[in-house]
Amino acid sequence: MTMRSLLLLSILAAFAAAILCYESHESMESYEISPFLNRRNANSFISPQQRWRAKAQERVRERTKPAHEINREACDDYTLCERYAMVYGYNAAYNRYFRQRRGGN
Repeated sequence: MTMRSLLLLSILAAFAAAILCYESHESMESYEISPFLNRRNANSFISPQQRWRAKAQERVRERTKPAHEINREACDDYTLCERYAMVYGYNAAYNRYFRQRRGGN
């Protein structure tokens, strides 16, 4: 009985290993296409008109950016302010490092 169950168990293990190790065609699809593109092909799917429109929208977003976001970006560019912001928040950090320089506005 023990020898028979051991034989059955080894056959099932071999069958499971064969099923789990089988490499189907679907698993090879990721190797067919390279995830990296060269510079020429990277921009080929966006038309020049779409690029121009995206740049124009970015300019509009920069002009209409909220004050708190401008303050946060200023704080991100200054290491001491950024560290202070991690503890006390960006408003407190901006007030500490930049409001005093502008005459307390």
